[in-house]
Amino acid sequence: AQVSDPSFIVIPQNGQELISLTYEVDGTLAADYIAAIDGTGREDLFYGYNGDDIATPTAENNYMREYLDRFETEGIEVLTTDYCVSTDNINDSYKQNELNSYISFGAGRRDLDVIPGSPAPYNESDNMIASLSDASNFLYIINPEGFGSKAAFLSAVDNTNFDIIIMDAFYDGYEYSPGEILDLQTKPSGSGRLVIAYMSIGEAEDYRFYWNHAWKTGDPIWLDHENPDWAGNYKVRYWEKDWQNIILVGDDSYLGKILTAGFNGVYLDIIDGFEYFENY
Repeated sequence: AQVSDPSFIVIPQNGQELISLTYEVDGTLAADYIAAIDGTGREDLFYGYNGDDIATPTAENNYMREYLDRFETEGIEVLTTDYCVSTDNINDSYKQNELNSYISFGAGRRDLDVIPGSPAPYNESDNMIASLSDASNFLYIINPEGFGSKAAFLSAVDNTNFDIIIMDAFYDGYEYSPGEILDLQTKPSGSGRLVIAYMSIGEAEDYRFYWNHAWKTGDPIWLDHENPDWAGNYKVRYWEKDWQNIILVGDDSYLGKILTAGFNGVYLDIIDGFEYFENY
C-alpha cells in the first residue's frame, strides 16, 4: 500500500531499544527509524509491569524513561498506557506522565475493551488536534465487541472528547467505512481529532481477514509458535517478505484497508517481537 499523505502518523508500541543501532540508550541513533515514525507507545510505565494496578518497580520505570526521553529529545511524541484500576493510582499515573511530558491513558482493563469513566479524558480540551504534539490525552480501545454492535460502539466513542482515538481497524472482522471514520475525526465540541488504527505486525492473529486455517507453525515459513499468553496469536518471522506483503503491500493488505478507511495513522504492536527471536 502506498502512503502518499505526509501527515499519516506511525506509532510503534514498546521496543524502545530500537532507537539506537546498539539497542543501548546512548548508542548511535537509528536515524532511519526515527525518520519513519511520529510517536512511540509504551505500556506499563508507571503501573502494570508486574500486574494490573501494581506500581512498576523504580528500576524498570527508570530504564524505560531513559529511552522515552531520548525519543522526546528527537521530537518523537511519547504515548503511555498504564494498567491501573483504583482512582488513586489512575490519578497518580496521569500526574506522573504529565510531569514527564508524556501523553497518557489510564486503561483500567488490560483487555482495552471499555471507555473509562472519570477521570476521562484527562486534560480535556476543545483544541483542534492536527498532530500528536497537539494532543493532551488519548483513548485506547481495541476490543469493542462488548458494546453489542458496531453502531453502538461508534456512537459511544464519537460522544467522547478524547484528542486521539486508538482503535482496532475492524469491528468483529468488518471494515469501517470512510464515512464512519470521518465522523469520529470530529469531537463533540466541533474541533478535529486523530483516529489511529491498531495493527499487530509482530504476531499473526487467527481471527483476521488474512488468516488461512490450513496454516500451522512453520507452514508458511514465516509463521512461528502460538503466544502462550494470548490464544490465537502467533509469533511471526517479521523479516520474511511474504508476511510483509500481507501486512503492507496492495490495497487488500492490512495497511491498504486502513488507508482506504481514512484513518489518520497506524499504531504498530509487537514491535518488541525481536526479543522473542533473540532468545529463540
